[in-house]
Amino acid sequence: MEQVRWIRTCGLAAMASFLSIGMVAQAGDPATLIKEKLVSQIKLTKAAADHSDIVTAGDVVVLHKDGLMMCSSASSYAFSNTYGNGVLAATYKNRAKDAAKSFLKGRLPFGGGGSATDAANNGCTSRKFVAGEKFWVTGVELQKDGIVVSTFSDPYNDIRYYGEIDFQFPKGSVPPVDDFVKTVSDVITVQPADDKDNAGKSDQGGQPAQAAAAAPPSAPAPAAMAAIAPPPPPADAPPPTIAVGQTKDQVTTAFGQPARMAKLGAKEIYYYKDMKVTFTNGKVSNVE
Repeated sequence: MEQVRWIRTCGLAAMASFLSIGMVAQAGDPATLIKEKLVSQIKLTKAAADHSDIVTAGDVVVLHKDGLMMCSSASSYAFSNTYGNGVLAATYKNRAKDAAKSFLKGRLPFGGGGSATDAANNGCTSRKFVAGEKFWVTGVELQKDGIVVSTFSDPYNDIRYYGEIDFQFPKGSVPPVDDFVKTVSDVITVQPADDKDNAGKSDQGGQPAQAAAAAPPSAPAPAAMAAIAPPPPPADAPPPTIAVGQTKDQVTTAFGQPARMAKLGAKEIYYYKDMKVTFTNGKVSNVE
């Protein structure tokens, strides 16, 4: 009899434990609920493994804060950023990893030598994004202390960029779902459906074009106008030139952004496809 009572007691305890676990699972972990709501609001984009292109386009998002840094797709690590107290700031965490990796392999942009700190300053070709610019979201990952949103851009001068935004939870607690989602929306939101602007759309066929609004009843066609002769072709523009003493802005205006840059004390070197330009104190001092 005692054995039967013991078995019955254990069975009831096991059932109570199972029901308790089920109730917790049904209630949901607050941090997981935050991630799920973000993913439900932003359709994620799938990028190629080497970050060179878009495989499947998701929602285009609009940036609402200045200062989002991203590394080129050639970098092994995304550029890390944090958001807190209304400020978006680059952390240089992953960029330093990538730079140290390049340093150990002797692949410094300025030909070897130097230190890992020098490498960090030249770790990747980067771009700063400002409020109003558009890009894609490729991931929303739950961390032990917050949510990390992965970003991915369209090509700029044939270079795509990617980064991370770390939205951290307050110490010791996970905030309510709606409060945290609002914090994320202070930085990025999905592009409105009625936004006809093509900025932020991939040349691989990103967001589908919006349906045209219903046209009003057609008016009578106007009388045909006489053909207007096309203007004469413009004279050939002279090729851009560079001279000692020019500023960095003058050089980039004429030749565009360099493929990569290096900084050595007061000197800064811009590397173009067939040219190397050295600046001293911000002005051209040598051209090779």
